[in-house]
Amino acid sequence: METSSEGSRSSSDSATRMTTISHHYFGGGSSQFDHHFSVEIIENMEEDYGMFVWPCSIVLSEYVWQQRSRFQGVSVLELGAGTSLPGIVAAKVGSDVILTDKSHNSEVLSNMRSICDQNKENCQILGLSWGEWDSNIFNLHPKIILGADVLYDTTGFDDLFATVTFLLKNSPDAVFITTYHNRSGHHLIEMLMVKWGLKCIKLLDGFSFMPPQKASSLQGSNIQLIEIELHK
Repeated sequence: METSSEGSRSSSDSATRMTTISHHYFGGGSSQFDHHFSVEIIENMEEDYGMFVWPCSIVLSEYVWQQRSRFQGVSVLELGAGTSLPGIVAAKVGSDVILTDKSHNSEVLSNMRSICDQNKENCQILGLSWGEWDSNIFNLHPKIILGADVLYDTTGFDDLFATVTFLLKNSPDAVFITTYHNRSGHHLIEMLMVKWGLKCIKLLDGFSFMPPQKASSLQGSNIQLIEIELHK
């Protein structure tokens, strides 16, 4: 992946923050001068987890691009979207996209809207906290659920899987596609799938489908991609 950044400073009541715009290229040579389309992501390196593009997000967004025929004309929901790169790519290839993050993360949710505006995509922005059953979740029927690096904190795994399982049951034949670092422990993920009545239908090494241009920027990362559905 090639990225370029435009830096600007804005002040808040508590601190001066640095905002950058990273550029992500898809198709062709996945480079600035050879690509099918690009996505601009507003990042803030001094803020929390949801304001930065992490390697798992880069891998998942590339997978969405390469699997774009699956995404055309379908409803897609991204969990823990943060900077929303996979969801924006899904919108670019023709999905009807809902981007979600924790309900109390107002700054992250606001940045998600700014990112949609930056890329001229009209995605729905929704506060959705895992394991909480407010009225929003009952109206969601995604065909594809995305999650990049949502398996990073073991204390939140059960809440995540509870939410994913509910959404899969609410949407017949839906699938959950997520990327995660091997630090998460696939054995633990397998145990949670059994507990929640889910099954793995595909498991890939993240580097097995990454273009060399992007893979070279992710050296040192050990990322897996898994597709999960209900165990029927």
